[in-house]
Amino acid sequence: MGTLKALFDLSGKTALITGGSRGLGLQIAEALGELGARIVLSARKSDELREAQAHLKSLGIEAQWIAADCAVEAEIQGLADETLARLDRVDILVNNAGATWGAPAEDYPIEAWDKVMNLNVRGLFLLTQQIGKRSMIPRRSGRVINVASINGLRGNRPGSIETIAYNTSKGAVVNFTRTLAAEWGRHGVTVNAIAPGFFPSKMTRGSLDRLGPDELAAEAPLCRLGDDEDLKGVAALFASDAGKHITGQILAVDGGATAV
Repeated sequence: MGTLKALFDLSGKTALITGGSRGLGLQIAEALGELGARIVLSARKSDELREAQAHLKSLGIEAQWIAADCAVEAEIQGLADETLARLDRVDILVNNAGATWGAPAEDYPIEAWDKVMNLNVRGLFLLTQQIGKRSMIPRRSGRVINVASINGLRGNRPGSIETIAYNTSKGAVVNFTRTLAAEWGRHGVTVNAIAPGFFPSKMTRGSLDRLGPDELAAEAPLCRLGDDEDLKGVAALFASDAGKHITGQILAVDGGATAV
């Protein structure tokens, strides 16, 4: 029987994290890197990826990066090709890249709908399919961690920014997680999702400016917003042998907002 420390040890594992240059993706990269995983960050902007790499290095974590737009099929293929060429395999795939767009449902632009769906759902599927069939399924081992949202579990609160495409896409991620877990369990691959509540970030700046931190925090029983450490524990659990018997689960990290 292994020790608890050994169960969480990711030494020798490789982790590909999309949307990894800042925010929640970078927080997850910090956690997995601290536990010993080799990190590959991906995002659209090379300058932000270089900054993230330098930040991780300052923490003693070596990371590589590959610029790619996960809304574009050819770039998703290139990301999979380059990652597997460099590291031979991917043990942990974190699907964090995402986009949102605010507009009332009755006036929602179709181009905005397509932009959100292409990245949040289609791109997530395509990359997971590539990594699964080329790396995880042949080796009968892997961890897929999808970043969903509590907005995929509920509608918008009155007065909040209208985000029908984002909420719909994150609802799709929730059931994608459950369905893929059922399909790939026989291959030794676990598939789980983290559903964050409100975390200050570039994506959520509009809501923060509109409602203010105190009002947003008051929606959760813990009366606080998510911070730059609150996803680390669940990411470590889903990525490691500590969570090897957990699959198809959606864990809300939201200060209790979905409990009320």
